[in-house]
Amino acid sequence: MAIGERIHFFRTLRSMTQKYLGMAVGFPERTADVRMAQYESGNRTPKADLTKLLADALDVSPQALAVPDIDSNTGLMHTLFTLEDLRGLRVGEIDGEICLRLDRGRGRAYDELLQMLSAWHQQAAKLEAGEITKEEYDQWRYRYPQLDTSQRRAAVPSQMLSDLLVEDLKK
Repeated sequence: MAIGERIHFFRTLRSMTQKYLGMAVGFPERTADVRMAQYESGNRTPKADLTKLLADALDVSPQALAVPDIDSNTGLMHTLFTLEDLRGLRVGEIDGEICLRLDRGRGRAYDELLQMLSAWHQQAAKLEAGEITKEEYDQWRYRYPQLDTSQRRAAVPSQMLSDLLVEDLKK
């Protein structure tokens, strides 16, 4: 999830308007909502100092807004928190061990993610059973979903193509 989407998510979670948030970080009242709209839409990317101000105004960690760095444990945790917000990932305990699970109440999002995780589990089980090599397993993971034969997917146009089509339709 891009930083603009995270800003939007937390702003709406806090019931703030774009104007209110923009003014809280120091933008003039007359342009505060426009500036926030630019950040939320991805047309502009806030620099580190503004990200810190936004995080303070939204009462979150700057890492919760930034595109997570999964090379650090804190970044990985914020990635998992984002998955909780968007996909219904839940943390729990089974037989004294911490586990992650999907929220069945998420409907289609649950079904789609369950299929993907099941495909991954299937490949991991094949590796464990010696049916495929580590290289084949890695190739499947690194080229996912191209090499995933367990499900069918429809091709989706790129965001850039979609934006161009929308712009043309507006004209």
